[in-house]
Amino acid sequence: MRAHYLQHVPFEGLGSIESWLQNANYGITNTKFYESSVLPDVNEIDLLVVMGGPMSVNDKDEFPWLALEKKFIRDVIEKGKSVLGVCLGAQLITSAMGAQIYPNKVKEIGWFPVQAVASTDNSVFSFPAKAEVFHWHGETFSLPSGATLIATSEGCENQAFQIGRSVIGLQFHLETTPELAREIVSNCRDEIIPSQYV
Repeated sequence: MRAHYLQHVPFEGLGSIESWLQNANYGITNTKFYESSVLPDVNEIDLLVVMGGPMSVNDKDEFPWLALEKKFIRDVIEKGKSVLGVCLGAQLITSAMGAQIYPNKVKEIGWFPVQAVASTDNSVFSFPAKAEVFHWHGETFSLPSGATLIATSEGCENQAFQIGRSVIGLQFHLETTPELAREIVSNCRDEIIPSQYV
């Protein structure tokens, strides 16, 4: 099996996702958009992982590869492949599927809890009733058609969603290791302005 990940900045890599993929015997390849925008054939991958980054999905003039990336994500989803999006990655999934990205009512930076959204639908993935996770975002998204909300928080309504049984989007950073957290803080320190969820 082959997993391909999309990385947007050097300091937001796979984190703990990498060891999970290795333990599951995935071959791992990548596209690092800060180096190259070469993407694989959709048919040659089994899982796509879309990582985070400090840019906005709406920054298409500054980052022209965003349009190419969104088309690729949509193609992968339409092929029925598995997709995981983290923070910016989740926003890219929703945008690729026709939803909107806009400023959240507050910024979330740091460790804060998210809660599962109760569902009687057996097709919905099981999410912990409550989990303390790492956040770093100022934008949020509307849910695309066919998406199911699976986690929320006091600071941001749409924290996690799924589309069918193969697509998951996480607004938060479940992959964060201590080293990765230090890298993000080091590179994005100017965003740390004390407020309710910072």
